[in-house]
Amino acid sequence: MKLRKTIDAALAGTLILIMTVMVVNVLWQVCSRYVLGSPSSFTDELARYLMIWLGVLGAAYVSGQNGHVAIDVLPARCAPPTRRLLQQTVRWIILAFALFGLVVGGIRLVYITFVLEQYSPALRLPLAYVYLVIPVSGALIIYYKATDLLSR
Repeated sequence: MKLRKTIDAALAGTLILIMTVMVVNVLWQVCSRYVLGSPSSFTDELARYLMIWLGVLGAAYVSGQNGHVAIDVLPARCAPPTRRLLQQTVRWIILAFALFGLVVGGIRLVYITFVLEQYSPALRLPLAYVYLVIPVSGALIIYYKATDLLSR
C-alpha cells in the first residue's frame, strides 16, 4: 500500500504540473494573439498534446481511486457475495482492456510512429512521445486493478 500511495502522489503531482503548464500555455496564447497581435505558433499544438496527456493519465488516476464512471443498479440489488464477484469480474475486464487495448496497442502505436519518424508540425516533436502516455497509463491501470484484486 505504501507503493500505491507513492504512485498516487507522483501521478497527482504530474497531473497538477501538466494542468499548470497547460494553463500558462493557453494564457500565453491569448496574450500573444490579442495583446501583442502576433499569435504564437506552437501554443495550440502544445495545448492539444498536454490535454491528451492530462486526459489519459487522469483516467489512470481516477481508475486507481476507483472513481471511474460505473452503473451500480445491478450491484446494489445483489447480495454481498454476488456483489463482490461482480466487482472482481469488472476489475478483470478493466485489467484485460488495459493490457490489450492500452499497453499492447499503445506500444504498437508508439513503435509504428517512431519507425515512421512522424513529427508534429509546429513543435517538431516525435509523435511517439505524445502516444507514449497510452501504454504508460495502461500499465498504471493494470497495477491499480491488480492491487485491488489481490487486496480483496
